[in-house]
Amino acid sequence: MQTARTAWRRLEPVHAMIYFVPEARRRYADLGLSGRAGYFTSRSAAFGRASAELVISTFYNFNPDVVRQAVDGAWDATTPQQVLDARYAAAGEALRRAGIHELPGLDEVRALTRRAAEAACEHAEGRPLFAAHAALPWPEEPILQLWHAQTLLREFRGDGHVACLLSEGVGGLEALILHAATGETPVAFLKSSRAWPEEEWTGAQERLRERGLLDGDSLSEEGVLLRQHIEDRTDRLTLPAYAALGDADCQRLAELASPFGRAVLEAGLLSLG
Repeated sequence: MQTARTAWRRLEPVHAMIYFVPEARRRYADLGLSGRAGYFTSRSAAFGRASAELVISTFYNFNPDVVRQAVDGAWDATTPQQVLDARYAAAGEALRRAGIHELPGLDEVRALTRRAAEAACEHAEGRPLFAAHAALPWPEEPILQLWHAQTLLREFRGDGHVACLLSEGVGGLEALILHAATGETPVAFLKSSRAWPEEEWTGAQERLRERGLLDGDSLSEEGVLLRQHIEDRTDRLTLPAYAALGDADCQRLAELASPFGRAVLEAGLLSLG
């Protein structure tokens, strides 16, 4: 389980950069999508003309009012296929800028990641965001095959994580606050990107304190245990994908993934600026 998590984490920057790179913002703007509309429509375009309510449900931890403002009317400006085409084109541009296409392990990493992603496709039940992306055709370009495979693995894991949060009675805003309390991600970034009003944030904090999950602004001992329980369950729910590789190939993927994630980071593709 730990090896599978390591493989995913090391390669995750290859997918995650699409939410930060200027290549994506430019291409979405060319379609008439500005600000948050580009993010919400591009990630949900696999559903088709996704409603704001579908995005709110599946993305889980964003302020619903902000989602509605961004999504309502967006599909009057463009089509899901145009947005998907723009997203893949931007991903290819950005990954080439990072030199991913020149890394010597590309073919092996791509093949291993695709095997895991295709195994995940046999377990799509209860994972709507993953299933929508799994229905998309595989790209032909090798770096886009890698990006698509890691995108599938990311959404596979994400849908499982939402299921774990729901089973523990942790709502979207509460999950965000518990994540913020770990100190792993700047609180200011989480607040600005998810756009919850301060009064709702503080209200949810107080509810978490009443549940004994927060001690001030930090995780309590019970909160630490709950977070770890949810992360462990999430890891277990990803195993159908990585188990298909077997122990040796999963370890191999974890070893090979490091230069790919590092190249994305060193190229500044995950810059929050």
